[in-house]
Amino acid sequence: MPGRRAAVLGHPISHSRSPLLHGAAYGLLGFDCAYEAIDLTPEQLPAFMAGVRESSCWAGLSVTMPLKAAMVPLMDETSDLVRSLGVLNTVVVRKRPDGTVQLAGQNTDVAGIIEALRHAGATPGGHAVILGGGGTAAAAAAALGGLQVDSLSVCLRDPAKAGPILAVARNAGLECRVASWDDAAAELASAQVAVSTLPPRAADPIAETLAASSVRLDSQVLLDVTYDPWPSRIASVWAERGGAIVPGLEMLIYQAVEQVRLFTGMELPEPEQVINVMCDAVGAPRR
Repeated sequence: MPGRRAAVLGHPISHSRSPLLHGAAYGLLGFDCAYEAIDLTPEQLPAFMAGVRESSCWAGLSVTMPLKAAMVPLMDETSDLVRSLGVLNTVVVRKRPDGTVQLAGQNTDVAGIIEALRHAGATPGGHAVILGGGGTAAAAAAALGGLQVDSLSVCLRDPAKAGPILAVARNAGLECRVASWDDAAAELASAQVAVSTLPPRAADPIAETLAASSVRLDSQVLLDVTYDPWPSRIASVWAERGGAIVPGLEMLIYQAVEQVRLFTGMELPEPEQVINVMCDAVGAPRR
């Protein structure tokens, strides 16, 4: 079907690399689809999605903050993973036989986190730490369960908000506890794998505490889901102390591969080709 549309939705959204990633993949696959970034607030979302239902041109939507939870009740169906996490990052748009539009919610963030960490050398076992308490933190907990870490600490400013993440972690079979925000730097120093889901620069005070210590982070892996600006302060300190860093752009690439499969309906027999053209589009190293 010619003239398909897809988009990434969020607020703010001008920094997004998703149009570059998807555009490169669609060009390689010969999928005729225009992908754009659309700035939407949660208040604007219902009206926008009503318009999606009235159109036959949409293939899918990528969803980022602050819309990942707000989008869930607007779906006709959701995956088990979305129901477990309470958030989605992907909407697959399909036309039913009767001509109406079906909206299916998926979450590819978990797969993106797993593959990004594996690419950086993360292995099963050991202790893991998550900074933050939002929807991406819940996805990170599920991903760390998939990586089969032994235990997990979650550091967030308001421990009362930890319930959903703890539920996801325990559902994934992880021993999990909430750690004090004041102890975040010490928790990170003990982690084989760490994931920061904090907004840009929010982890800077933790980074400065690490920088003032004598800790070494050899063979320890940090994924910072932010990628603009890059490197973040915490990523820089982590690397200075011998640790391996994973830019949020890596997670974005790997989760986008699964979105491309869902939006195009293609099975991608050689996904590494798709990954490499995406890497080329955003200046990341080829695999």
